[in-house]
Amino acid sequence: MKKIILLLVILALGFFLVSQKNKKEDLTPKVIQKPATKVYWFIPDGMRSEDELFTVYKWAQEGKLPNIKKMMDEGSYGYSIPDFPSHTPTNFAALLTGAHAVVNGVADGPMHIEGKPLDKPSVAGFASTAKKVSPIWKVLEDAGKKVALLSIPGSTPPELERGITIRGRWGNWGADTHAIVYEPKEMLEKRKSQGRAYRLFFLGQPLTSFVDKTEASGWDKVPDSHSSPYEATLTAYGVPFHIYISDSTNDKKENYDTVTFGMQDKQGFLSAKQGGWSKWYPVKLTVAEKPFDSQVRFKVIKLQPNGVFRVRLYFNNINEYIVDPPEVAGELTKGIGPMVDFADNWPPQLIYEPEDKATFFEEAMDSLSWHQKATDFIFKKYKPDVFIQDTYTPNQMLESRWWHRYIDKGNKDYDPKKADAAMADILKMYQGLDAILGKAIENADPNTLIILSSDHGIAGLHKQVKLNNLFAKKGWFKFKSDPATGEPIIDWDNTKVAYLKMAYVYVNPNGLGGDWKRGSGPEYEKLRKEVAQAIAEVKDTDGTKPLVRAVNWEDAPKFFELPTDRVGDLVLEVKKGYQWFEEPDESLKIFVDDPLSSGYKQANDPNDPDMWTPFVIMGPNVKKGYKLPKPIHHIEQMPTILKLMGVKIPSYVQGKPLEQIIGD
Repeated sequence: MKKIILLLVILALGFFLVSQKNKKEDLTPKVIQKPATKVYWFIPDGMRSEDELFTVYKWAQEGKLPNIKKMMDEGSYGYSIPDFPSHTPTNFAALLTGAHAVVNGVADGPMHIEGKPLDKPSVAGFASTAKKVSPIWKVLEDAGKKVALLSIPGSTPPELERGITIRGRWGNWGADTHAIVYEPKEMLEKRKSQGRAYRLFFLGQPLTSFVDKTEASGWDKVPDSHSSPYEATLTAYGVPFHIYISDSTNDKKENYDTVTFGMQDKQGFLSAKQGGWSKWYPVKLTVAEKPFDSQVRFKVIKLQPNGVFRVRLYFNNINEYIVDPPEVAGELTKGIGPMVDFADNWPPQLIYEPEDKATFFEEAMDSLSWHQKATDFIFKKYKPDVFIQDTYTPNQMLESRWWHRYIDKGNKDYDPKKADAAMADILKMYQGLDAILGKAIENADPNTLIILSSDHGIAGLHKQVKLNNLFAKKGWFKFKSDPATGEPIIDWDNTKVAYLKMAYVYVNPNGLGGDWKRGSGPEYEKLRKEVAQAIAEVKDTDGTKPLVRAVNWEDAPKFFELPTDRVGDLVLEVKKGYQWFEEPDESLKIFVDDPLSSGYKQANDPNDPDMWTPFVIMGPNVKKGYKLPKPIHHIEQMPTILKLMGVKIPSYVQGKPLEQIIGD
C-alpha cells in the first residue's frame, strides 16, 4: 500500500512539474510571416493601471471600458514598468526609442550640462533635440511609412520629413498659446506664498496673471450696474482683452455678479455670470513676433460679491506655427473645432479655489472629446500608416487637488463617502480614453497594430519636502524672496548646494554661479558626503525618512540607467507619498504638510505598482486573449512593434521583442 501511495505521489509531482514547464513563457524568437503594415499607438500621459485601485482590466471585463475589453480579447495585455525618475520626458523617450536614458539621453525634463548656467535648463527634455538616438517615428519613416504625431512629447522641433507633427508638448518650437487665469492684484498677497508656481514649469510664461482692478470708464454696450462698476485689462499674446464687472442686483448692497468681455475698443460683446464657458471667438494673436489667426473662449471661474474675479481665457492649442505642415492646423480647426489638448497645465493652476474643480473637469471632458474627434479626422483625411497620439489629461486629473486625495487611503483627506464620487469621475476620464481607442479601432484595417500604453502611473502625494530650505538652513543655499511676488531670487555665486527638478542635487564648494562645472577633489567629496548625510537625516514628525537613497553621479548608470553628463552631483530617490520640491521660501520649513496637489510620480521607485501603466496590443501575429504573467519594461514595447511590422530593430535599442505575445 505504501509503495502505491509513493508511486501516486511521484506521478502527481511529475505531472505538476510538466505542467509548470508548459506554463513557462515561450521566449524562442519567432518568424513573422505576414508583418503588420500599419500601427496606431495611443500613449495617454499618467494612465495608472494596476490590480488594487486603478483596475483597468477589471473595469474592462465589467463592460465599463468596451474598447479595451475588445483589445484584451483580440490581443495581449499586462502591465509595464517605467524608467526612473518616473516622469513624462524620460519615459516617452524610453517607450519611443526602446532604450534607457543612459542611451537616449533624456534623463529629465529640465536638464543641466557642464558649461551652462544652472539658473535655467540647458537641455529641454521635452524637445526632440534632447534625444541622442532616433525615435520609432524616424525608424518607420525611413522604412517608407507615412507618420502622423499628435501631442507627443519629444516630437518637436519636427523630425519627420514627410509626415504630420501636431503640437508636440513643450518642445520650444512654434507658438504655444497656453490658457491663462486672471485675478486682481489684491489676490497676490494670498497667492505669493506659491512663489514661481504661477509660471510654466516654474520658469516660463505666467499661467496665472495678477492685474489691476480699477473703476470702469469708456465702455459701450454693457449692462446697467447697481454698484460702481470695475474694469481690468487681461493681456494675452499681444491682445488686450477687457472685462467690465457689474452688479445686476438691485438689493442696495455691493453684490457684483456679471462680467462683460470686450476687445481693444471696450465694446461689450459677451456678458457672463459665474459658471459656464462661452463659445469660441476669433482673435488674432502674436507670439514671438509671429501674428496668426486663432480662437479664444472665456470662463468666469469665480466672481465674489466685492468684485474680486477669477477669469480663465482658453486659446485654441494649435496654429500654423506649431503644426507641420502648417496647413494642417487650419484643416483640423475647421474640421473638428479649436483644439483643447489637455486640462490645466504644469504646475497646475486650477487647484486654488473650490470653483476650479468644475472648470478642470469641463476642460478634461472637452479635451477627450476633441481627441476622439481628432482620431477619426486624422485617420480619414490623412490616412497615415503610423499614428501616435497622446493627451496629458489623465496625468493632470490624477495629480490635481480634487480626486486622488479622496481615494488614497494614505492621505489624511481620504474619505470613503467622497471616494466613490471621486472614482466615478476618474472612471469617466478613463472611459474618454477608451472612446478614443474606439475611434482608432473603427478606422483600422486588418493589417493594423493597435497599442495602448502610458509613460507612468501616479502615486498619492501626502507631503512635499523643500530641500532648498534645508540647504538654506545649513548655509549652503542663498536666496531672498521678491517682496512683491514671493518669487525666489537665488544668489548662485554664494550657493554651494541646490536641488533642481526632478531628482538632482548640485554641489560645488566654490559656488554654483556662472557656467556650471562639476566639482572634484577632497573639498568637493567632503561636501557631497555632508549633503547626502543631511538629506538622509531629514525626518517627518512620525520619524519617517523621505530619502530612499542618494546616488553619486558617477554611479547613476549602474543604479538608474541614467547618463552621467545630464544629472546632478547626487541623484535622489524619494519614499512614496513624499515629493522633492524645489521652491524655497522665507519660512525655511522643510515639510509642506498639506500640498494642494494630491498625486505625483517624480523620483519615485518605478517598480512600485502605483507607477505601472497598461500595455495592450492587438493586431496581426499577436496572441489573442493572452495575459502577460509579469510586468514588462517600457523599453520592450518599441522593438516588439518593429518586429511585428517586419522592420529592422536599430542597434542602440536595449529592449528585446516580447516573443511570448507573438503567435496566431
